[in-house]
Amino acid sequence: MSDSDRRKPGWPEVERRSTSDRRTGGERRHRGDAVHRQEDTVRYNPAERRTDQRRTGQSRRDESLWRDVPVEAGDEPRPGLETALVAAAIDARTRAHASRSGFRVGAALETSGGVVVTGCNVENASYGLALCAERVALVKALSEGHEIFTRIAVVADTEQPTPPCGACRQLLWEYCGDIEVVLANLDGTTASHRLSALLPLPFDDRLLPPPST
Repeated sequence: MSDSDRRKPGWPEVERRSTSDRRTGGERRHRGDAVHRQEDTVRYNPAERRTDQRRTGQSRRDESLWRDVPVEAGDEPRPGLETALVAAAIDARTRAHASRSGFRVGAALETSGGVVVTGCNVENASYGLALCAERVALVKALSEGHEIFTRIAVVADTEQPTPPCGACRQLLWEYCGDIEVVLANLDGTTASHRLSALLPLPFDDRLLPPPST
């Protein structure tokens, strides 16, 4: 069957490019690099993060240069509540479905009203469909009607702090804003960051065109 036979009635004729007209993968990547090299015009609000707290791209790649960002005024650490939040995340971790990776994670998301919603990671035979504990907790909280959040605790059985992955940071930013992210292992808290430090130049509604009326 020819291409013309396979084409449905009413479909427009499409001129096929010759081999010499087609760009190679290297050419397409080069063009994409030129776009990405354009100077960013969107900057994070400097009032929300002091200059000495900002990290360069190099320092973000070099873990030896990582440092905790101090909690802003008005969000002083609350040892008792923080311990309870971490304990809730540790408990949630016991229900993780991680038979394939063996990497069990628990999360506990605190609402502005003091309600704690927990989540655990849920793996799947199709690895791309695995759900992180942070997203499970967030979706549960949203589905239960919670809209304002203050902190999230993330627990894994690791010596080093285990921060949320990029996808979780994106969703947490969109629905929770610049909340405190408490990282812990089974022995207790290991680090605390503002979400703006973990996602320094976020993509959000500010960059989208206003909805059409």
